[in-house]
Amino acid sequence: MLRQARYTARMSTVGRIREIWRYPVKSMGGEKLDRCSIGSLGIPGDRGWALRDDTLGEIRGARRMPVLMKCSARYRKPPTESEIPHVDITLPDGSTLGSDDPQVSAVLSRLVDRPVTLWPRQPASNKAHYRRAQPGAALMARLGRTAAIRRFFLTILRVTGMDADIREEMSREPGESLPDLAVHPAELLEFVSPPGTYFDAFPIHVLTTAALEAMATANSAAIWDVRRFRPNLLVETPAGASGIVENGWSNRTLAVGRMHLSCQMPTVRCGMTTHAQGELPKDPSVLRTIVRDAGQSLGIYAGIATAGDVAAGDEVELL
Repeated sequence: MLRQARYTARMSTVGRIREIWRYPVKSMGGEKLDRCSIGSLGIPGDRGWALRDDTLGEIRGARRMPVLMKCSARYRKPPTESEIPHVDITLPDGSTLGSDDPQVSAVLSRLVDRPVTLWPRQPASNKAHYRRAQPGAALMARLGRTAAIRRFFLTILRVTGMDADIREEMSREPGESLPDLAVHPAELLEFVSPPGTYFDAFPIHVLTTAALEAMATANSAAIWDVRRFRPNLLVETPAGASGIVENGWSNRTLAVGRMHLSCQMPTVRCGMTTHAQGELPKDPSVLRTIVRDAGQSLGIYAGIATAGDVAAGDEVELL
């Protein structure tokens, strides 16, 4: 297991914002921003669109449709927290089509080899849009809200046979442990994302350069490019910081100016980290290294405690 942070405890500054990323379409390549305003739903327009599997009746991403990571998307105009504008999608062959093109869903269906429809983010009240298609998901969510039951969650999954689906979903090999899903919000057992969003779990994902450097030390043959991990904020850590420093930030607050993030939990990784995108090749060793040497997680999820503006170069403090 890689060690966690090593830096002077009296220092509150943990780095500076190196990069800001927004991903207009879930699982597609995103946009690097110089600055943005972070509101209650994170960066406006982040995961504003997603694909819905029409056969299953479920929102799906690159875990099951990895070719999506060879696509990218850009907004035509700046999104707001209440407005999700149309996007232009660049396909793997370099061609481009808009989200308002009448053929967009047909083209994407051919790309992923299954019937899909491109959807903008829907209101949280539309629970059916976000609900998992897996039988028993609602029951597991109800059970997951009971603390005593959550302690035996992996055992319950094995008994019900749901562990095989999760192993496939998370790209875990035989002999590798499953992540502890009991630490995730119980609603994610029933819904593919928090209703009203297309986030995996929380509105902001933070990653540090120290974590990437630690992983490169553990597996120097792999390319530890930030694009594999799709953070919203990449924090450049100062000299003297080493290891996966963000693992020690759970239940702490990150401050960037007047904007405050409430750090929740390390980001459990899946097979998306291994897929080809751009000039990055497919590399299963990336996930194998994270599972073996980083406790299955890299980066940290955060909620919004106080909205505010963020710009590249801003100082990041741990409160």
